[in-house]
Amino acid sequence: MEQFIIANLAPIMFGALVIFLLSGFPVAFSLAANGLFFGLVGIELGLLKPELLQALPNRIFGIMGSENLLAIPFFTFMGLILERSGMAEDLLDTIGQLFGPIRGGVAYAVIFVGALLAATTGVVAASVISMGLISLPVMLRYGYDKRLASGVIAASGTLAQIIPPSLVLIVMADQLGQSVGDMYKAAFIPGLMLTAMYAGYVLALSIFKPTHVPALPLEARNLGEPNGDSGARSLFTMVGVTLAIGFAVASVLRATHPELAKDEAGIYSTAVTVLLGFAFALANRRMKLGLLSRMADRVIFVMVPPLALIFLVLGTIFVGIATPTEGGGMGAMGAILLAMLNGRLSWSLLKQAMNSTTRLACFVMFILIGSTVFALVFRGVNGDLWVEHLLTSLPGGVNGFLLVVNIMFFILAFFLDFFELAFILVPLVGPVANKMGVDLVWFGVLLGVNMQTSFMHPPFGFALFYLRSVAPKEVKTSDIYWGAIPFVVIQVVMVALIITFPHLVSVEAKVDMKENLELKIDPPAGEAEPLKLPAAGADKKDEDSTPELNFSTDTETETKKK
Repeated sequence: MEQFIIANLAPIMFGALVIFLLSGFPVAFSLAANGLFFGLVGIELGLLKPELLQALPNRIFGIMGSENLLAIPFFTFMGLILERSGMAEDLLDTIGQLFGPIRGGVAYAVIFVGALLAATTGVVAASVISMGLISLPVMLRYGYDKRLASGVIAASGTLAQIIPPSLVLIVMADQLGQSVGDMYKAAFIPGLMLTAMYAGYVLALSIFKPTHVPALPLEARNLGEPNGDSGARSLFTMVGVTLAIGFAVASVLRATHPELAKDEAGIYSTAVTVLLGFAFALANRRMKLGLLSRMADRVIFVMVPPLALIFLVLGTIFVGIATPTEGGGMGAMGAILLAMLNGRLSWSLLKQAMNSTTRLACFVMFILIGSTVFALVFRGVNGDLWVEHLLTSLPGGVNGFLLVVNIMFFILAFFLDFFELAFILVPLVGPVANKMGVDLVWFGVLLGVNMQTSFMHPPFGFALFYLRSVAPKEVKTSDIYWGAIPFVVIQVVMVALIITFPHLVSVEAKVDMKENLELKIDPPAGEAEPLKLPAAGADKKDEDSTPELNFSTDTETETKKK
């Protein structure tokens, strides 16, 4: 029995962790207790030395000193300030009025606002609760299908998982040893594609089941002009002019600064364009010029501040001016300034945001410390080699590995949230992916999209719980579950697309740092014979192991041959 335990301690340790988690014991303490218990077992059996556990204090201090993880409380605080200062309510009301005349307009507004909140908050709970409180009653009042309304709100809130500045991507970058900025850049296109796929689903419903997604009635549209005009023409004209200015600014930047990359020129030109458009709208309002309709004026003043905050945070990170932690600090300060300018900043708001941020940051830190204890002992008993052998022996090579890992994450997401998956499983599968030649930034984004499903899985999805807590009584829990299923399918399709078309994740080509050195010794005259080394296993008497360098001339060589 003892020999069996010694030979299989790693799988026994992993199985014990699963039992701990299924029993409902807190995750952080399950990891730490499991690691310490099996560490003592390994010492008793002679597999480990007691000195191994002396590495724990250094590991914990390393976690506490991580600059990447410092971005988590910054972005959490920024998101909570924006959510509780009424920004989400203003965005949903304005964009709902903008898309109101078309079928599914409020659903499109929820998806679009979900993407905007994801790019400014990075917190799923804040997005889902805000949109559930504001949009769900409106959608039900105007005849939207309960399942669709619930699914759209829950799915749009989970966009905060993959659209930067996502907390998931910060954790993934830390666990995989990659740059947070690179992870943000790589996740941008998949996040936008997922948003477009959600909107495509609503469009399909508006065609095949139009009664499920009605347009807003005329009496609900309150941003029209006194003469009955919607004001959309003024807005589209303003958008067209600003886009033309943006292209012109980008062209001038590329011409005058050819060293600028396309994305950097695009960020700078967009920032200039947004500021010019806001300055024009501000002058129009203050001087009462009447050049913009009520619709255009409202859209600009509601949407430009969060867009400016997005460019302040993500733009500085992408361009390389700021690190993700510095970008998070600027975002937190920007959120406080926006709330102050809107007259919604108070001590109560700051206290609530700081309390929630502290709880989440402590939650993350305790799980990370517990996972560090588990990982140290698990690797001490060669658990990493067991996992590597298990995954590399799968049929299908890299594709088989990716398929099994994604299925495993998808199934475990029924029971674990993304923090637990990231801290427990990613450190185990990341080194295997690296050895198999998989780019870790691409791999991190792939797993990030997959772990989105952990928020949407019936019956344990956290986004569904958040929505249930604020949904009206007429919305049943079964409606929320059935409404989430089509969007879970869309997320799975997105995972398949990333595996099938890897270039969807924009990973920069890395320079091969391996040096290929070749020794060449040219003779002073003529051409020498190529340098020959003795064959392996050759008799030392017949052939000296030291290579001979032939410096003789062609004439001397011919004489010796004769």
